[in-house]
Amino acid sequence: MLMAPAAIFLAMFVLWPLARFVYDSFFEISPFAGAPRTFVGFANYATAFSSEAFQSASMRTVAYTLFVVAMEFVLGLAVALLFMALGRRSAVFRTVFMYPLMIAPVVAGLLWRFLLIDNLGIVNQLLFEANILSRPDRIQWLSDPDIALFSVAIPDIWLTTSFITLVLFAGLQNIPGEVIEAARIDGARYPRILFHIIIPLLRPVIAVALIVRGIDAARAFDIILIQTDGGPQGSTTTLSLLIYRTMTRFGDPGLASAMGTVYLIVMLAVAIAAITLIWRPGSSAR
Repeated sequence: MLMAPAAIFLAMFVLWPLARFVYDSFFEISPFAGAPRTFVGFANYATAFSSEAFQSASMRTVAYTLFVVAMEFVLGLAVALLFMALGRRSAVFRTVFMYPLMIAPVVAGLLWRFLLIDNLGIVNQLLFEANILSRPDRIQWLSDPDIALFSVAIPDIWLTTSFITLVLFAGLQNIPGEVIEAARIDGARYPRILFHIIIPLLRPVIAVALIVRGIDAARAFDIILIQTDGGPQGSTTTLSLLIYRTMTRFGDPGLASAMGTVYLIVMLAVAIAAITLIWRPGSSAR
């Protein structure tokens, strides 16, 4: 009975829209309200998989997600280990480090758009004054198709590295100190302790952090939309942007629903693989 209100809420606002979303993927739907719809079976899925735009956007989404999650994990783990080494002295630094989590993605996108703008950006100007660049417009962060995808990832990394740090720091506090102390007494150096004791014991925490951030990064929308709107030359058009444009700009809800359903299935498969390979439930018992 206590769970009934939450179950009803989820059924109304999550389960039913999701089921309707998948159902719409089997129809050709007119963008005009009240217009008839035509059942087309898997035709929308065939169109999506044969579309060069869908294939390119999928590859960009994978590259963007891997880059963002990898950078956030490396930086987050390093900062979490530093906080653990500082002990209680890290309280103030932890508070300051969590501030980016309070910033809206749209605000972060606007901020970094002005920081990275080609001719007037503060980043290029600082690199020029430090004699790293020969001129302030040497690096075209948001205008060069070769690096634009990784440039728009910088605000995402800046925003949510603190989340990974928070999760990993909480996991580090649950590692028994006796285990690490025993390894030190046996003569194990820190790299061996890190890769053979700390990280294996953090597997469940790492799995949760990577799944949450991986799904969140794969559906990146507002940060990219604000900075480049999918440009230049479509080099930053990810699946989220493509689905949005297919739905609103091109007026094809059925095809957009098919693309979204494929994305949903892939994310479920990735989450299951992460739990199986990283968390490995039951491995500690064996």
